[in-house]
Amino acid sequence: MGGTDATALGDGDAELVEDLLAGSHRALARVITRIENRSSGYRGIVAALHEHTGDADVIGITGAPGAGKSTLVDKLAAAYRDRGDTVGVVAVDPSSPYTGGAVLGDRIRMSSNVGDMDVFFRSMSARGQLGGLSMATADAVKALDAFGKDAIIIETVGAGQNEVDVVRTADTVAVLVQPGSGDDVQTLKAGILEIGDVFVVNKADMDGAERTLAELEEMVHRRESPTKGLDGGHHGFEVPNHPDDGAGQGDGDGGDEADGGDGDGGDEADGGDEAPEWTPEVLRTVANTGEGVAELIETFDAHATHLRESGAIESTKRRRYAEEIRTLVRSDVGALAAAEIERRGGIDALADSVRRRETDPYSLAAEIVDPIAECVESDAGRADRDAT
Repeated sequence: MGGTDATALGDGDAELVEDLLAGSHRALARVITRIENRSSGYRGIVAALHEHTGDADVIGITGAPGAGKSTLVDKLAAAYRDRGDTVGVVAVDPSSPYTGGAVLGDRIRMSSNVGDMDVFFRSMSARGQLGGLSMATADAVKALDAFGKDAIIIETVGAGQNEVDVVRTADTVAVLVQPGSGDDVQTLKAGILEIGDVFVVNKADMDGAERTLAELEEMVHRRESPTKGLDGGHHGFEVPNHPDDGAGQGDGDGGDEADGGDGDGGDEADGGDEAPEWTPEVLRTVANTGEGVAELIETFDAHATHLRESGAIESTKRRRYAEEIRTLVRSDVGALAAAEIERRGGIDALADSVRRRETDPYSLAAEIVDPIAECVESDAGRADRDAT
């Protein structure tokens, strides 16, 4: 296994990778621990696993706290196992303010699959990163994928930017809303509406479920066809003048964001005819009893089939890898800049020099970045000369 110095595998790590690929749960657990702790050599491990990924269905479960995500994930894992699939679960928890580790209190609800070796559960800390889903989570998904898990479920914290960030790692995103949460439904308009492939009213046996279902369906309707049906809001909308519509599923014209990105997913379809877009489903579940879970999994399967057959999965992966590359490069360049700041006496000393008007922030930033830029330009020039 090759790679640069940063991704080269030592003998011990190469053996660990081989054990994971051979199906060792102990090796899988050790690899994810290395990934979460960002231990020395973890990049080489993830790089070696990359070529073995791409077969799992990756599902993101997100939504406001209290929507019942943990209970639903538990029931989903059990249902996948009932049909013979192996499952990996990555639960992204709020970071402990004292240890930086994951807060595990809610995980007692995930008890249906205790003792089943074919359900691998890992609770991971968001580590305070903006958006909650750290790079460690994406890398853990790769480890589970390379291990051979059929379905990988990511449960997010469900606060702030976390709902949007899940798209970077998941192929299919389910947004949970609990009945009577009118404010939560309104909040969806601020951004999360664009990332949902499935909207789920969980705890649908509670009062207010029908109204919440109708509100979500109206929101999806307006997302797909914002200039039509403005007098809607009823359950089970239909859009006129679209003969190819599925029953009650809207017009399918505007699902560009349904695959989690900027709407270019349909461009990947082969052939001259434009592939139909995915119209988000609105479903109901009662996670405590398992009601609606089978239908939810059927919808996940249908979305996965849509992604493959339309070619949208390729653009989804391209966006995911592009964001991953940007994140890694920003992180690495930031580390180089931080080292240069320390070499110059530390950030406080530099700030003092600005405070004393001996220099200014722009000049200092240029002085710190210029050596890095010179190295990049020198390397690029050498590559150009080698190419000629």
